[in-house]
Amino acid sequence: MDLDFLKPVSEDLLDEITSLDKQSVGNNIKVHSSRSGIPDLEDVQIAIVGVKENRRSAGVDEFLHFNNIRSSFYRLFPGNWHIKIADLGDIEKGAEVEDTYFALQTILAQLIKKGIIPVILGGSQDLIYAQYRAYDKLDQMVNLVNIDSKFDLGDADHPISSESYVGKIVVNKPYNLFNYSSVGYQTYFNSQNEIELMERLFFDAYRLGEVTSNISNIEPIMRDANLVGMDLGAINATVLGGGYHNSPNGFDGKEICALARYAGISDKVSSFGIYEYSADYRSIGNMLVAQILWYFIEGVNYRTNENTVSAKNEFVKYQVPIDDEVLVFFKSPLSGRWWIEIPFPVNVNTKLKRHTLLPCSEGDYLEACNQIIPERWYKAKRKNEI
Repeated sequence: MDLDFLKPVSEDLLDEITSLDKQSVGNNIKVHSSRSGIPDLEDVQIAIVGVKENRRSAGVDEFLHFNNIRSSFYRLFPGNWHIKIADLGDIEKGAEVEDTYFALQTILAQLIKKGIIPVILGGSQDLIYAQYRAYDKLDQMVNLVNIDSKFDLGDADHPISSESYVGKIVVNKPYNLFNYSSVGYQTYFNSQNEIELMERLFFDAYRLGEVTSNISNIEPIMRDANLVGMDLGAINATVLGGGYHNSPNGFDGKEICALARYAGISDKVSSFGIYEYSADYRSIGNMLVAQILWYFIEGVNYRTNENTVSAKNEFVKYQVPIDDEVLVFFKSPLSGRWWIEIPFPVNVNTKLKRHTLLPCSEGDYLEACNQIIPERWYKAKRKNEI
């Protein structure tokens, strides 16, 4: 693998590891150091990559580093994990922002192809564009889930920024995006034009109050995602402590960690990004980001690998007639999770066939039994017909 873009973790942090408990995270992961170089990734399942790029952020730090996150993360104790983790260090800012995009896209593509899940620490959220472009050569349509208070659609005719990268994802070739889901948006941060555009594109949008009232409803959304991005600005500013995020509303620590765990436990999620980090965070904010990392890894550790043909053969099938439709549900006897079958028109693009089973909740099945068609099934069916 060509990982020359990566710079090692600072020597001060490596010295700090030696003083930690032998069972701590810091003493149980492989770390890229100037002394020993990039670690062997043969048995690694998760790789942490920092990206010191924030030139297109709405709130720019003069100097961005991730030492405080790493220090907090290394001090935690792992759960009963059976996976190997590596910290590959950081990508420095390129001469141009596009150079940073290229470096990140190149590294992520190699990791994903090797079956390693990259966890990106950013940097401005426009880096999601490079995260998405890492899938260009994988010959598959992808679903993007963004935990954010804003849609970040922007004007595709204007230069990309941390608040306008989704428009570029939609219009720029190659067209790999199958669905975009925004989790935790706050209406007063989004124009009515953007809200209407989300509906016209059949994208999914879940308001903050809707999510926090029953956060488990987001698990099926995460289960269908390939890449997940998290804007730390979606978190209540008082929880983070410091930085340039100043919204009094947002997710609390428990809620954001639950979302990270749902992303980790999804069999499909193959990259996870945490963006809009500020080096001005106080210790409580750095510890929260460290715990977000911890919960994502915890989720990956407990994946049930139900995305295989053999696992699906064990699913229990339920048929529910509604009007002129027969909705077909499947339930896993292993995890108790639910899926609903999406019908495809004849001669459909073969890249979309993987989406024939749409993750759903038991509540969707119970509503169907009461003759209510799940909204996500309707949207997915309409999208496949276009």
